[in-house]
Amino acid sequence: MRKWMRLAVSGNPTVLLPLFVPDAHVLIRTDLGAELRGLAPAIVSRQAGDRFLGYLRAQRDSMFGLRGGRHTNRPELIELYGFDTKYAMHMVRLGVQCVELLRTGRITLPLAEPWLSWCRALRRGERSKQEALEAAADLEQQLVELRESSPLPQRPDRDAVDAWLVTAHQRAWASQADRRPPAPQPAR
Repeated sequence: MRKWMRLAVSGNPTVLLPLFVPDAHVLIRTDLGAELRGLAPAIVSRQAGDRFLGYLRAQRDSMFGLRGGRHTNRPELIELYGFDTKYAMHMVRLGVQCVELLRTGRITLPLAEPWLSWCRALRRGERSKQEALEAAADLEQQLVELRESSPLPQRPDRDAVDAWLVTAHQRAWASQADRRPPAPQPAR
């Protein structure tokens, strides 16, 4: 839980997503899970902009073959479309999600229209590499501006996050203790 929270408060895009999964898609709901999702406003901050921006740029670099080595390219996509449409789609998706996060403190899952259809079309090769790069450049510019102007706090609320982690651990440990079988008794 500590590692997950460390990644979440730093703004890791993948780790933040479970905080915003629509209720209809949550399969198991525990009290701790519900509390954690309710803690999202204390977790999310402008700091996420830096992480999302880094991931967006990494996807762009990977699309150009500048990262990840030769084994991560998808030659079948490059042969069909002239570029790796999966990297391109993730590049744009990350920009869209972060712009929304920095504006609202939330991420819509799945992506809201028109971006959902746009990204799916990109992934299917129905949009050009140039369109993907232009969309990503526009989103990147918005992110750079939003890192300064977002209504989100500059940093996560570490006091609230740490207090929740302490009580969550204490309750989890107490729950474990309640479920432990009794210790074996020595033979007489």
